[in-house]
Formats: sequence, C-alpha cells, structure tokens
Amino acid sequence: MPDHKIALLGTGLMGAHMARNIAKVGFPLAVWNRSRSKAEPLAAVGATVHDTVADAVAGADIVISMLADGVVVGGLVTDAEVTGAMKPGALWIDMSSAKPEEARAQAAHLAGLGFAHLDAPVSGGTKGAEAATLAIMAGGEADAFAHATPVLEAMGRPVHVGPTGSGQLSKLANQAIVAVTIAAVAEAMLLVQKGGADPAAVRAALKGGFADSTILQQHGERMTEGNFVPGGLSKFQLKDLDNLLNESGQLGLTLPVAEMTRDRFADFVENMDGADKDHSGLYLELLKRNGMDA
Repeated sequence: MPDHKIALLGTGLMGAHMARNIAKVGFPLAVWNRSRSKAEPLAAVGATVHDTVADAVAGADIVISMLADGVVVGGLVTDAEVTGAMKPGALWIDMSSAKPEEARAQAAHLAGLGFAHLDAPVSGGTKGAEAATLAIMAGGEADAFAHATPVLEAMGRPVHVGPTGSGQLSKLANQAIVAVTIAAVAEAMLLVQKGGADPAAVRAALKGGFADSTILQQHGERMTEGNFVPGGLSKFQLKDLDNLLNESGQLGLTLPVAEMTRDRFADFVENMDGADKDHSGLYLELLKRNGMDA
C-alpha cells in the first residue's frame, strides 16, 4: 500500500499535519493548497508541491481533501479538469466537515465517472492531527474503506460508521457534543474562578470522574489562561452547528441545546471578532453575558 500515490488537497492547520504523517509512513505524496506558501514546507518531508489541483491529483490512487466546507470540495469534485486528470478507478476521500447531503452528492457524481468515494471527517483538532491520533468517521462502501484503511491509519483511528453520508452525520453528532461541552465547561470554569477556587486544582480534582473530558482539561485551561490561539476555529464550529441544525430539521427533529449553543457561537463569531479564535473562546461570550471583562 505505501506504493500507492496519495494527493492531499488543503494543507492548513489540520491538513499540513495530516500530510506529514502520511509522508512519514512512506506514501508518495502530492500536495496542493490555495496559498502555495502553506504547502511548501511539506517538500522537506518528501511531498511534491503543485500549483494546480489537476496536477496534484494526476496519477494518484487516493485523493484526500481537507478543505473549508462541502461547497469548496464540491466545486473540485464537479470540475471536469480535476476529474479528467484523475487516475481511472481512483478513490476520493473527503475529510473536510460538510453536510451529509453534500457527501452523498459528491459520491454520486464521482461514481458516475468511475471513481470511489468516502466521507471521512475527523475529530481531535490540531493536537490529534499532529500526533496522528485523529478520530476518523468514515461513510461509504466497505470495499472503499478497506482500501483506504492503511492511509487513514497513518493519520489516526478510522472506523467505518455506515453508508455514504454517515461519516458526516457522525461528525455532526461529534460537533454537537463538543459545542455544548465547551459551553458547559465555560460556565463551570467561570463559576469556580468567581467563587474563589483554583480552576487548575478543580480540573485536577475532577480528572477521572464522570465530568472529566479532553475539553475540560484542555479547553478549561485555555479559558482560565485566556489562550484562544486557534486549534479549532470558532467560525468552523459555527458552520458545523449550522449543518447539524440543517440536518436535524430535515429529519423533523428539534435540538434545543444545540440551537442555543449555535446562537451563542454566532454572537461570538459575528459580533465579537471571534471567527478566527479557538472555539474555547466561547468563554469570552459568557464573560460578556455577565458584564465581565476578559
């Protein structure tokens, strides 16, 4: 399998780390990014940097996209110049966060051209991407997943969760849990800090209990230290919550906690210059609600 050529499209905060881990395993790797400067450092680990998507995907057995959203990915999937450059029978794995309906549309279009498809979004943030410990939720045909498993394992822990669209549906469930947990942790950290307890000591005391989580330990620390350098961008958290509520609406479901949390992220992103801050920055929105300065 390491003889299989991989093309990775999108070498931003997540994609650059993912590319490095793919190269580390020994896969021949081509990369492309809209801003070439973000892809160029990957040449040092053996990747070939391309100026166009068509050049990057040419001859690749597996194409991986890690881009802003499903609209951007869909624009490439339906670009005849891109698909015309692809190797017959190639597999496209979209690891971006998108709507399940976008994943299904991508898969149907590619199938009509003779290509396979997986929707395989990830969770774990930049730390997980760097450490190759991402949770990878893959939707699509079982044969395509089996073919993709070696390269996916170079980036984390892949699980086949069902048919096309299931990966994106799983990511939406993940993002609902992440968002509402960030909101809960923010309230807990503000409570203990205002009440006079040591937030770091409280986090240590809760470690291993039912309330413990990666979000409590990592983002709770970010909140009390005021460190909102992005690992997971708030604008993408808002996008994921919008996608979640779009999907739940199509299923006839009301998700009140997710709706409230979405509105708070919208306020943070749109009115508090929070778009490019870490999603733990929702803590700042909570401070504003309480008439407190950061």
